[in-house]
Amino acid sequence: MKLRKRSMADTNISFLDVISCGFGAIVLLLLIARAVDPSAFEKGEDPGGSVVTLQQQLFSLRSDTTVLTRNLTSREQQLSKLRDNIARLQEQLASIKRQIAAVNEIDTTEKQELALALQVLTEEMERLVSEDSRVENQLIGGIPVDSEYIIFIVDTSGSMFGFAWQRVRREMINILNIYPEVKGIQIMNDMGNLMFSSYRGKWIPDTPGRRKAIIDRLQTWSPFSNSSPVEGIKKAILSFYSADKNISLFVFGDDFTGRSIARVLDTVELMNKQALNGERRVRIHTVGFPVHFLVQGGRTATAARFANLMRELSYRNGGTFVGLSGLN
Repeated sequence: MKLRKRSMADTNISFLDVISCGFGAIVLLLLIARAVDPSAFEKGEDPGGSVVTLQQQLFSLRSDTTVLTRNLTSREQQLSKLRDNIARLQEQLASIKRQIAAVNEIDTTEKQELALALQVLTEEMERLVSEDSRVENQLIGGIPVDSEYIIFIVDTSGSMFGFAWQRVRREMINILNIYPEVKGIQIMNDMGNLMFSSYRGKWIPDTPGRRKAIIDRLQTWSPFSNSSPVEGIKKAILSFYSADKNISLFVFGDDFTGRSIARVLDTVELMNKQALNGERRVRIHTVGFPVHFLVQGGRTATAARFANLMRELSYRNGGTFVGLSGLN
């Protein structure tokens, strides 16, 4: 059989097909390669890294929430304490207001007592001025001078010793002058302490020398005092009362710190017996010194109580109450 030779034209067409197919494949690969962004696979752009970051942020937020919750609880506790303090302060304010109201009431009462005391002093002074005095010194006018024995009871408290002592000395001299001669003298303070302890239970003889010694000793004599003449009056009556002696007590003072005026009056009435003629064996005279009415910060309430007590005590026991108008 005779072989047939392939022609050159067929061979050329098959080669072109192969070349065309290869070229097309290359173009397709290029197109596919351009569709994918190679930067998406660079290091550090792993999607899993963003999850870790979010978890860390979540943990941080939870920690912040815990701290804020703790701070809020602390603030609430502080607020509760502040509310308690406000309530306590409101109670204290209400208590202070009640105390102020009570003090105002006391001040009103003290003013009324002061007005009453001043009225009593004024009436007594007017009465003394209207009477005929048997001596030139009108401050002791109206005092009977029929006693044979005299006792001075002197308030030696700080208010008297500090502000009225020179006037006390002058008034004692005046009283001694209207008694030119007596059978016995005694000096004690409002607590019953004797000026001269050597004459305990005895009368001091009335001589010019003894009178001078009394006035000189009075200049610096200041034993302890409780600003109440009651103890001295009781001791004077118990120690020197006698049915056959006419005794006069001269009480020098400026205030009364005792509790009950009525109890003092009743006690002295039982101790100071009446004579057959109805008069008391011991006369009680009083010289009131207006220290607390004149000095700054004076206890006007206790001064008014002294005036009320001693005026009534002098009246019941045959004596006279003299209220001085000054300290000079």
